[in-house]
Amino acid sequence: MPSFVFFQYFICFILAAIPAVIWGYLFLRKEPEQKSLVAFTFIGGMFSVIPLFIFKEQILKINDFIASFGFSLIFVAVLSYLWVGCYEEVAKFWVVRIVDNDRFRNIDDSIEFSIISALGFAFIENILYFFAIWNGHGLDGLVIPFILRSAGSTFAHVFFSGIFGYYYGIAHFASPILQEQLKAKKKLFFTKFVHRILHLKTETIFHEEKMAEGLLIAVSLHAIFNVFLELSWTFLIIPFLFVGYFLLNYLLDKKEDHKIYGLVGEERTSLMKL
Repeated sequence: MPSFVFFQYFICFILAAIPAVIWGYLFLRKEPEQKSLVAFTFIGGMFSVIPLFIFKEQILKINDFIASFGFSLIFVAVLSYLWVGCYEEVAKFWVVRIVDNDRFRNIDDSIEFSIISALGFAFIENILYFFAIWNGHGLDGLVIPFILRSAGSTFAHVFFSGIFGYYYGIAHFASPILQEQLKAKKKLFFTKFVHRILHLKTETIFHEEKMAEGLLIAVSLHAIFNVFLELSWTFLIIPFLFVGYFLLNYLLDKKEDHKIYGLVGEERTSLMKL
């Protein structure tokens, strides 16, 4: 029996690896990153799943508590999706934040490593999902879930984290990007308004604004996707993911996102010798 369970996990491992490799190749082939950092980020993304399972019971209790006030099931479900989406995006983000450590040169690096972290998260999630489906419905029952998880849910993680990664990149290089926007005479109403009220550095406000904006957008997209899944609105899921695919490619190809703001490794050493 233990040997069969091992065999099940091995097959689920292979199945989960297929979409991770394909999506990783599609988004990372244009500008390959350092292999050791890619591996570390992917593994970090895998481990970021663990707390979600630890707090799963608490999430259910929170949902029951909210429902006890008489709110509709749809309202409770949306709040739950927002909470879970917030956790997942923050968990994947912290992996990127740990890996970063001033290693990123541009916004594109931030997007790519966010994608790698998301693939690690989705990889473990898919293994556990496929294993549960196999035990409940047999090996034949894995065909449709494999297709849906590979094309849908795995990419959805990539999409949400990639968007958050874009805003994290802007926040990470807040100082030079803010100066560029000020020179271009961008309005920056919120940044300037908070600066006048709280007298904080505009760079600090701009950084926090972009972090909050990225998290809010990523979590909202995550919640919308989960609602579509819950309601089986395939007619909305497919265009939703198509838009996400083209948007993510647009951000990765965007000229401004390739602009070098930071120097790493040999680049920094060479500059110091000049």
